[in-house]
Amino acid sequence: MIERTATIRNGQGIHCRPSAKIVTEASRHPCLIRVLAESGEADLRSLLSLVSLGLQEGSTIRIQVTGEDESDVCNRIVDLFETQFDFPPLSADGRSMVLNSLSTD
Repeated sequence: MIERTATIRNGQGIHCRPSAKIVTEASRHPCLIRVLAESGEADLRSLLSLVSLGLQEGSTIRIQVTGEDESDVCNRIVDLFETQFDFPPLSADGRSMVLNSLSTD
């Protein structure tokens, strides 16, 4: 087993869309992957389990990986938790592209 620490960087925390990306990546590997946080722990093959942790920006978590290529898998999962996902992408002024398309200037 390998364990690493990660800090949540996404401004909106780990909500459904980032969780879906993380769970999809975790499901590609035959390893057991667990996330441990102050709010509990989750198996990374369960979207609901991950979302229920309520991980917010700045939260520190531990990721445990057991199985094939555990070091590489753990590094990839840490990278995902430390990604700043933009849903939808932000424009140069920091506004949502969706809001920009709706505004009437």
